[in-house]
Amino acid sequence: MSRRREYLNVDTLCSELGISRDTFYKWRAKGTAPRCTKLPNGELRVCRDDLDMWLDNCKEAA
Repeated sequence: MSRRREYLNVDTLCSELGISRDTFYKWRAKGTAPRCTKLPNGELRVCRDDLDMWLDNCKEAA
């Protein structure tokens, strides 16, 4: 049985990381935010797997 991917909206992502939406959008403008998927309605989602990989990469750089 395949596992269904979990996608986080911006508010949930910011809450988990303890950052403001403004910070998230600044990171996105700089190209340093986790990889996002843009839905047809313009909303952004971040796949849990992509967030986990992004956090692992942040650890290595620290």
